[in-house]
Amino acid sequence: MLCELKYVVDLSPTLNLEDSSDFDTPSYVLFFLERMCNMPIIKYEKDGKILYRVQVKARDSSGVQKSKTKFNIPTLNEAYEIEFELKTQLNAHKNRVAWMGWSQRVMDRYKTEFCASTHNNYSKILRKWVNPLWSKKFIDDLTPTDVHHLIYEHVQGVSSNTRKTILKIVKRVFNMAIEEGLLNRNPALAVKVRVGDVQQGVLNRSEIDLFLQEAKSLNHRFFYHWTLALLTGMRSGELYALRWSDVDFESGFISINKSWSKMNGEGPTKTAKNRVCPISSTCRTFLFELKLKMGESEYVLPRSREWAQGTIAIATKDFCKSLDITPIKFHDLRATFITQMLNNGVALSKVMAIVGHSSLKTTQGYLRLCGKDVEGATEELKINLPQAVHGGKILELRR
Repeated sequence: MLCELKYVVDLSPTLNLEDSSDFDTPSYVLFFLERMCNMPIIKYEKDGKILYRVQVKARDSSGVQKSKTKFNIPTLNEAYEIEFELKTQLNAHKNRVAWMGWSQRVMDRYKTEFCASTHNNYSKILRKWVNPLWSKKFIDDLTPTDVHHLIYEHVQGVSSNTRKTILKIVKRVFNMAIEEGLLNRNPALAVKVRVGDVQQGVLNRSEIDLFLQEAKSLNHRFFYHWTLALLTGMRSGELYALRWSDVDFESGFISINKSWSKMNGEGPTKTAKNRVCPISSTCRTFLFELKLKMGESEYVLPRSREWAQGTIAIATKDFCKSLDITPIKFHDLRATFITQMLNNGVALSKVMAIVGHSSLKTTQGYLRLCGKDVEGATEELKINLPQAVHGGKILELRR
């Protein structure tokens, strides 16, 4: 659409629309007629030539009106093309996604993909640390510098593990934006948080024997729980949800397909994948004994309020201290199971499948823990110690 203002030329033959000082007197005329016509393209004459001016307006995300103008366009067709180009530039923000809206959308999606405790933890971290800082940012404006500032300057008074968790959540929010085509790179990938290895407690073979022997002789309330954990490597929540219908004596496998937690109740396993654990001959004998003890119970192990509240970890550690052995927690029985399997030569892939690790890297960490990956390597040193000589006699060095 075109609104011709030929009389503007008559009023000001030397009008220069690029110079606001030339526009002092007749500007109200152009403004009034432009508003009346409500057209973004204005035709005018300058130095005997017909030219066009294009001006488009739009409001940004905060409601502020912005405009873009271009003068001295020689043809009407070119003016239409420039009008489209300027409108695209001004309206580009409408296709952009703000961090606040996107992070909320991600959390809504995670509500169906993750368990309640994980979803609540992610939401809490975003509300506390990330959203206050990035509330007025578009996701495509955020850079590695912004992420680094968040993790190392904005976040204060927390452990390295907490920083790593915050960074992991931010990476996931950006990754989903990449999957949806909103971003072509993840700005959080360039940021790293170094966390030292956590000292993992495990029992050695002699400690295992003493641990179970004393628990059995004392008829400890958690004897059966500790024993099955050591024989299967199952997590506490998986043991809590284990039913006799999951134990197949004929095939010789335990089906591990669910877990329980105080916050989430019963649901899928940690990795949301089912797996099986082969029943060893020792475990079979133990399960037969436990079956007789439990009678008609649906569940394999005695379920108590103490176990449900998570204090079984404290009870495990206290019992170890009373025996003067490595003071482990209940979850460390799983690590003990893994290291014993690896020490006895079970293939890494089999151990990974039995315990349900989603990453081979996780299982490999237990190789380092038990030293299996470097076992015997120092024998290749071939260093011979000198023998001690006393009174002309060669004495052997003794420990």
